[in-house]
Amino acid sequence: MTLREAAVGDLDSLLHLYLHLHETALPPEGEGLRAAWRQLLDDPGCHLIAVEEEGCILASCTCYLLPNLTRGARPFALVENVVTHPAHRRRDCATACLRRAEEIARRAGCYKIMLMSGARDEGTLSFYREAGFDSGEKTAFIRRL
Repeated sequence: MTLREAAVGDLDSLLHLYLHLHETALPPEGEGLRAAWRQLLDDPGCHLIAVEEEGCILASCTCYLLPNLTRGARPFALVENVVTHPAHRRRDCATACLRRAEEIARRAGCYKIMLMSGARDEGTLSFYREAGFDSGEKTAFIRRL
C-alpha cells in the first residue's frame, strides 16, 4: 500500500470510492465538477489523502487546514469524507489516512483536528474513538443548505 496525496488523474477513482460513502450516483461531468477539483488540488490548505494499492485507491479522507484568530492564532484541521472501499475494510487503510491528516495538522501547528460522522453503527463510531477522536467533548450542530 502507498499513502499519498491525490493527484490530477485521481478524480474518477475518488468519485467511484465516494459511492461507498454516502453518494448514490456519480456527479454529472461538467465545468462545475472540474472547477471544484482544480480548486481542491490548488488549495494549499486542502489535503486529499489516499491509500493506493496496485493503481487502485482503496481509502481516502480530506484534511482542511483552517486559519484561526483564537488559540494564539493557531489553525485547526477539519477531516471530511473518510471512506474505505468495503472490500478493503479492516486493513488499516482509513487509519493510515487519519494518521497522515494528523501529521499534516501537527506540522501546520494546528491546536485541534476534528471530524463529524453521520454514522450510527457502533463499529464506525468505535473506529473513530480508537483513532483518538473524542465524541463527548463537543456537540455538533448542522444546518443543511
